[in-house]
Amino acid sequence: MTQPLTGLRILDLTHMLSGPYGGMILADLGAETIKIEPLQGEGTRKLLATDPNNSLNGMGAYYLTLNRNKKSVLINLKTEQGLEVFKDLVAKADIVISNFGAGVPERLGIDYKSLYKVNSRIITCTVSGFGSDGPGSKRPAFDQVAQAMGGGMSITGADATYPMRAGIPIGDLGGGMFGVMGILAALYERERSGVGQHVDISMLDCQISMLNYMATMYFLSGEDPYPIGNSHFVHVPYNTFSCSDGSIVIAVLTDNFWQNLKEVVDCPAFDNTKYDTQPGRWEDRDMINSTLNDFLSTNTCRYWLTKLESKRVPCAPVNSLSQALSDEQVLHRNMIVDLKHPDGSKTKGPGNPIKLSRTDDKMFTPAPTLGQHTDEVMTDLLGFSAEKIAGLKKQGFIK
Repeated sequence: MTQPLTGLRILDLTHMLSGPYGGMILADLGAETIKIEPLQGEGTRKLLATDPNNSLNGMGAYYLTLNRNKKSVLINLKTEQGLEVFKDLVAKADIVISNFGAGVPERLGIDYKSLYKVNSRIITCTVSGFGSDGPGSKRPAFDQVAQAMGGGMSITGADATYPMRAGIPIGDLGGGMFGVMGILAALYERERSGVGQHVDISMLDCQISMLNYMATMYFLSGEDPYPIGNSHFVHVPYNTFSCSDGSIVIAVLTDNFWQNLKEVVDCPAFDNTKYDTQPGRWEDRDMINSTLNDFLSTNTCRYWLTKLESKRVPCAPVNSLSQALSDEQVLHRNMIVDLKHPDGSKTKGPGNPIKLSRTDDKMFTPAPTLGQHTDEVMTDLLGFSAEKIAGLKKQGFIK
């Protein structure tokens, strides 16, 4: 069965995390994704590559995961001849995605205006820290920079004096995800206009977007929110609670959930009509949270989760990665898949979260070795002769 993006061809110039993650999602959905690397390979190849605990036969966890379903072609874009080869590929491609710093695509001659002259249907996408214009556009940025400037760190954690980033790199990953959305929107628009366009993704923009209703709350109140740990600024109880062998979360978002919780937790202190509605619970939130925590600490996570689930109280264990990655629901959804090395060895990694009704998940092809597909792409796609390919290699334009 073909994948939803089968027939699309992507030239992936990305490195590190934000761009490669976006390219990975598109490749998972079936787009032919040709990773264009400098002759020495992109930097992510070296991350953890020699770490015995976090690599597979010379491929680190970063590269192994982010570059599945991709082909590797080595081109020296800093040479005129290498750039010509790249533009030959652009003529046969649909999308060019990169995450160079601001101004780099223009200097290399691979920006949208330059590539449009080669292929008017081309869609280009850049994922950068601050976008292609504005007073801060040329500043360097990585995940934590985006998280800090986007405001999210100021409301994360338990103490306003110690801002905390999210445990997963949402600055980078957010840029990659919004890049995919922008590319798919541009593809849909191209069906009407017949012309491509540029997708300009700023990691900072993405972080601001994800503030969502909290930004609106600030504009309404004029007050900066502050970190409140795992509690909520409206709902009570909504927090992390300690059991005898670990932690669980409970999220009472409605008054009905509160009544259900009371059926599980037989606590006389909660038998007060004041607590039947949110304002009363909010007023005495410290007492409710501490009392509930004391009650839950008398038994195990599984004991309380079973009882809470039977009454349909929103709850969950606070899983370690090992627990999350072995959860029966996660496994049922095919969210753990084999990640193969080109030599046949394999490990496991996260699957594709986009589930479509008429196209099944496919087996993932291995992340490629350095330049593994250069000859194949030059021959099959561009029609270069063996002599021409050998000449380009000899002169250092491809590898």
